[in-house]
Amino acid sequence: MLTFSKSGVPTSPYGVIWRRVKKSQRCADTAEMATSVATGSPLPESGALSSGVDVDADALIERSRQLAATPLGDRDRLASLLLGSSFLVVAIALAVLADSTRQVGFLTLVVFVASYALASRIDFEIGTGSAVPTQLVLVPMLALLPVQYVPLCVAAALLLGGLPEYARGRVPVDRSLLRLVNSWHAVGPALVLIAAGQPAPTPHNLPIYALALLAQFAFDFGSTALRDRLGLGVSPWSLLRFMVWIWAVDSALTPISVLAALGCGAHPSLVVVSLPLIGLLAYFARERQVRIDHALELGHAYRGTAMLLGDVVEADDAYTGSHSRDVVTLVLDVATRMGLDTSARRDAEFAALLHDIGKIKVPGEIINKPGKLTDEEWDIMKTHTVEGERLLSQVGGILGNVGKIVRSCHEDWDGTGYPDGLSAEAIPLVARIVRACDAFSAMTTDRSYRKARPAEEAIAELQRCSGTDFDPVVVEALAAAVSSSS
Repeated sequence: MLTFSKSGVPTSPYGVIWRRVKKSQRCADTAEMATSVATGSPLPESGALSSGVDVDADALIERSRQLAATPLGDRDRLASLLLGSSFLVVAIALAVLADSTRQVGFLTLVVFVASYALASRIDFEIGTGSAVPTQLVLVPMLALLPVQYVPLCVAAALLLGGLPEYARGRVPVDRSLLRLVNSWHAVGPALVLIAAGQPAPTPHNLPIYALALLAQFAFDFGSTALRDRLGLGVSPWSLLRFMVWIWAVDSALTPISVLAALGCGAHPSLVVVSLPLIGLLAYFARERQVRIDHALELGHAYRGTAMLLGDVVEADDAYTGSHSRDVVTLVLDVATRMGLDTSARRDAEFAALLHDIGKIKVPGEIINKPGKLTDEEWDIMKTHTVEGERLLSQVGGILGNVGKIVRSCHEDWDGTGYPDGLSAEAIPLVARIVRACDAFSAMTTDRSYRKARPAEEAIAELQRCSGTDFDPVVVEALAAAVSSSS
């Protein structure tokens, strides 16, 4: 089983980073948020799913961890209560009304529930949820236990698996409702097998178990989609691309779990032989968690450095700092409209914030000169792109790569720009976007030597220079962004 969830965040994984220089804000559950059905770990969704924009996996995981202790919203709690109560009614009805020739002792039931609970605590964090290897226990449950009891056993196991978090106060108790909602995935295969007479897990009956697997997927998707529609207003179709992970993980684990069920036919309690495999998966999950922790720490370090450098630019020259922040907003909008992927949008944010960082090496009397620069002064001014690259290369890593973009942020489409005379597609796309947005912001901002120009006039000037100074495609996207915001 793979659990996944949603919550509201900006479409960019890093947001508008200059707004986070002084502090970050935590958000509560709203109609744009959801929580992990099984684990209660919320993840960003609304910005990603509703807009179709790719969201950085590490950013999603980080958001999940930040919101893990957030209580359910009122609407979400009501929807979860409705679905959880419905599950209990159906599960109890199955347990009371269905018959089975299978006989197992109470101790065997306890072994299965405990094994499922252990498996449910193993999280492989991914951008859209947590993969948990409960399929290794679910299939033997369906194959060896009286099937009518399986949904209740699954619900008990999920609640038992989350008990440590509830007891320590790490997860609000109302999130236990989500574990009942998630238990719906066991109802589908139980209905199929009960209708088929609860056949033994033999090779001859494998098609029936394959149908039961499809029913598991259908009930899992149906309960998740219904809860999201009722509690969060999220379209069911927006979930499909994430549900592929659910189906892929469960499908991969099913053959192993079928073999385990075949081997435990005479002694169902031997399901515990799968525990070493579950333990191995737990070790790998822990290793992955550590790697993610390190990646997030490194990301924070880069973002913190970028914010600090942004503050340095503003402290050195208030106009340059304010101008860079305005460019960030434009660049993000244009980058999204042009369909840039997560990595490119991150680079675009950093490049927009830091494209003028090299100006701290340019004398203030040149930066703030009210009149036209002399040729010598202009030559000094043009060194700021190279100085910006040099400063960022000293930081290295992500900002080192951003430095290469910063170097090209004053290259012209026709090759007449500086410092390298690059032209057309040879100029990095992000640099082309920053170049156009930088020019628009400069034209629409008051300077010591002239008044700001109207946005319409600035767009007309960009269009006039499209194909010479600016990338025509970027100009078109920028014009659309300005038009939609006005």
